[in-house]
Amino acid sequence: MPRWRTCTSKTLHWSSPVAQGLILCVLTFGVIMPICCHRLLYSYYFLKTVYLDSLSDAALKESYNRGQEALRFWEGVEFSERDPVAKKPHLLVTVVTARRDEGRDYHYLLQVMHRLMSLLKRCGDEPCAEVMICDVESGPVNEDVLLVEKQFRVVRRSPVEKHKHEEGLSVFEREKRDYVFCLRKGWEAMRPKNIVVLEDDALPMADFFPLVKNLVLRKFALSTLYIKLFHPERLQRYWNPELYRIMEWVGLGLLVATILLVLISHYTPFSFTLSPPHLVFMTLYVMAVVELAGRHYLLEFRRLSPQLYAVSPATECCTPAMLFPGNASVRAAEYLDQVVCAQGNAKDMVLWKIARSMPGERAHSVEPNSIKHIGAYSSIRTNPPRPRLI
Repeated sequence: MPRWRTCTSKTLHWSSPVAQGLILCVLTFGVIMPICCHRLLYSYYFLKTVYLDSLSDAALKESYNRGQEALRFWEGVEFSERDPVAKKPHLLVTVVTARRDEGRDYHYLLQVMHRLMSLLKRCGDEPCAEVMICDVESGPVNEDVLLVEKQFRVVRRSPVEKHKHEEGLSVFEREKRDYVFCLRKGWEAMRPKNIVVLEDDALPMADFFPLVKNLVLRKFALSTLYIKLFHPERLQRYWNPELYRIMEWVGLGLLVATILLVLISHYTPFSFTLSPPHLVFMTLYVMAVVELAGRHYLLEFRRLSPQLYAVSPATECCTPAMLFPGNASVRAAEYLDQVVCAQGNAKDMVLWKIARSMPGERAHSVEPNSIKHIGAYSSIRTNPPRPRLI
């Protein structure tokens, strides 16, 4: 009799929700996720010491091959009379570029312009945008700019402006002044209804123009200073002080947990029900799974449609791709002119502080990213001997 009671007790114990929850967590976080996620760059399970070097080398090789392909394309383009520049276009894309001493063989500008040209051809009879290159190089001639000048309008500083621009300025202040110069030149040249400013290592994604068109038609764009089109993937995690991400995280956990508990209670032998304790446990379980796997990969599902892209309050970093709706570029240039940039207070931080402190101004960010940041080598900062993805 005691032996029968012991066996029954063990059976009841291991069939309890607590035991099943423990087994589920051990299998999920200790076995399944390490196997599935150890190669995912933005997952907590990513084995950095094992895979980072090979993934970084593969990314560099891909970028190099894309750059060489773009070089061959632009070298084969014959100079032709450009179409007259449209006044007051719906969208102007300004690409800010400078000559790189390191990484020149990657031809970032040529990659970006090749992609933009390809995307513009998909627009049909009505052009998606006007495109302008803003060459802020103050030293030797930027050979890549000379190649794409066959097809796109280029603006540059005059020799006098170049000389004044170099006098005793920090890297961060010079970068800010370059940005202001390009903002103003774009506005003065065409008076566009909206401006996107891309840095020359911001490679647009396939849905770049449909997304921008959708964003400027949304009501919030009427009262925003800028919309960030890129945020570093490593900073897109849920575990973040931003309130909107916490709300998204909890909401996703509750939704998926409710669906799972309904399915489990009806179609499996597990003991979970829709009771409050089980709902809390399953919510925390789902939240842990999506965070450890990587929010970046979950965001990729939003690419199914521009309407699915998430818009949220902007964070301070970074400026590879910025949308300035309406005449916001004029205001942004004026604001930046009033501040001297330095280390720890670069142009991205300045714009973010202005949007938070200036009455009536707001700033937003869109996810997932609408561009891929391909710049392993910087044109203004010290580069590591061997660039890495993270």
